Amino acid sequence: PRYLPNWASLDARPLPAWFDRAKVGVFVHWGVFSVPAWGSEWFWWHWRGEGRADYERFVRRRYPPGTTYADFAPRFTAYDFQPREWARLFQRAGARYVVLTTKHHEGFTNWGSPVSWNWNSLDTGPHRDLVGELGQALRESNIHYGLYHSLLEWFHPLYLADKESGFKTQNFVFKKTMPELYDLVLKYKPDLIWSDGDWEAPDSYWNSTAFLAWLYNDSPVKDTVVVNDRWGNNCSCHHGGYYNCADKYKPGTLPAHKWEMCSSIDKLSWGYRSSMTLTELMDVASIIEELVKTVSFGGNYLLNVGPTKEGVIVPIFQERLLALGRWLDTNGEAIYESKPWRVQMENTTDRVWYTSKGPAVYAIFLIWPQDNILELSSPLPSQATQVTMLGFAGTLKWQKSPGGGLLITLPYMLPSPLPPQPGWTVKLEGVK
Repeated sequence: PRYLPNWASLDARPLPAWFDRAKVGVFVHWGVFSVPAWGSEWFWWHWRGEGRADYERFVRRRYPPGTTYADFAPRFTAYDFQPREWARLFQRAGARYVVLTTKHHEGFTNWGSPVSWNWNSLDTGPHRDLVGELGQALRESNIHYGLYHSLLEWFHPLYLADKESGFKTQNFVFKKTMPELYDLVLKYKPDLIWSDGDWEAPDSYWNSTAFLAWLYNDSPVKDTVVVNDRWGNNCSCHHGGYYNCADKYKPGTLPAHKWEMCSSIDKLSWGYRSSMTLTELMDVASIIEELVKTVSFGGNYLLNVGPTKEGVIVPIFQERLLALGRWLDTNGEAIYESKPWRVQMENTTDRVWYTSKGPAVYAIFLIWPQDNILELSSPLPSQATQVTMLGFAGTLKWQKSPGGGLLITLPYMLPSPLPPQPGWTVKLEGVK
């Protein structure tokens, strides 16, 4: 059927199956904001939009008098950007899809956008097609490619004029936003469009439904493309493909609609900050915990890194990503292609979370029980029940608990000076 440019029709489109199966993605925030690398990727807005004194001081201390935000662009060099190395890292991290910022709210495009003259990565800065280069490397690694794109631009004169009119005019949309979206789709054939920057105006201003109808009916990716829910200030958590709802969104119960939780290793920023400290970064245990809770509730987990202006993903971010990948090497069976089970977590504790795949149920526990006995009250065992542990050969002994659940005897762990890995999985077969 052809989709009509209204939400009733567009929202009825089934979500392409690859997205729910993928579960794990990496988000990359990279742009001119990576040059000052201070505060956050909202640098220009805090400095010029709000006129914050700490940003004024920062620029005065570090840059020549009269410096403008545009002066940062030539310093966005991407000298050390090696897309194949990025793709290899993301693959080892266990990512099944990667989302790159093609354009943040500053308006600088990471490809040669024909409607962003001199404010794009071909005309200035790297003089490279960053979107295209990463896309090619990811495709070679069989990783799905997503493009983040901001609808608004803080200081674009056409946008400011539309805003001034109470969004009664749409010059910015027709001359800038829409040409860029169509260009991105036709040029790079993305698997996912991660829309943002929608909060100031309704979807009718952005012309979102007309674009999505074209995307689903006639675009080269009509059968495979997935989109999120940020298409106007009335859409989040209501319309679009899957739901983001809000940054770092954590539902307390199982949502009825497919969703995604985006999180950032740097807790204070999405873009790279040269001043970040270890205590401001997520540790591996927190990353695994967020992933497990998200997937138990039927969500996808999109973990963000911000590369430097040279295109380096700093070693501490690499270390976190590789630790996630090692955990997934062992426990990925309980994550990829899984479905939520009839309960998401043990009602007595939030340290045990469930997923399922066909008849198999997976219990992921985040703290090793002191007596080596794992008690699960939710699964109901039968004569045929078999318990194994991912990454461990052989079956585990279990008995029925007085309450009707299972008491599982875990393998004996030798004392080790190293902290234990964050989270283990027992696979239950023959339980209800």
